[in-house]
Amino acid sequence: MSGSGDGRRILAFYEGVATDDRGRSHAEILRLGDDRLEDVHDFIQWLFPLPERSGAQPSAPVLDEAAIAEFRERGELRAALRRSLSRMLEFYGFTWNGERIVRSPAFAQRSDNWLRAGNHNHLRLTRMLRSLHLLGEPQAAQALFDALSEIFVDERRSGRGRISQRTFDFWRDALR
Repeated sequence: MSGSGDGRRILAFYEGVATDDRGRSHAEILRLGDDRLEDVHDFIQWLFPLPERSGAQPSAPVLDEAAIAEFRERGELRAALRRSLSRMLEFYGFTWNGERIVRSPAFAQRSDNWLRAGNHNHLRLTRMLRSLHLLGEPQAAQALFDALSEIFVDERRSGRGRISQRTFDFWRDALR
């Protein structure tokens, strides 16, 4: 394991040899129920780290170049990142269909939780997109963006507008 400081903490967490600041392992976070995932706001920075400090959780670790390189080089880290994504997809009401992300049968129920204007989960989704892209999973990031784009278009057509143009722009920009 290489990297320094925060990068090492993220790698150790994803390798399963360390916990987050609250003593939770990666596997334990993935087992949290949907209500806990909604109510707890300090796990997403661990599951989907970024190179910038979190305004919501300033003590959460940030990625460094060495940690980014490790994720890109090591399939087992990316597989664990994909498990993080799969858990969050379930939370939001999505599922994998081959290499595509599609709405699951639970979408109507699960989307009540986040498909509202200004919902904090829109920020979580931006973080997820950017982290996946940075850490060597651009296809997964694109698949998530495509699924969100379909919803955005449906929202525009229906006139509901529960996803703002600004939010959609953040999602799109996260892939760059």
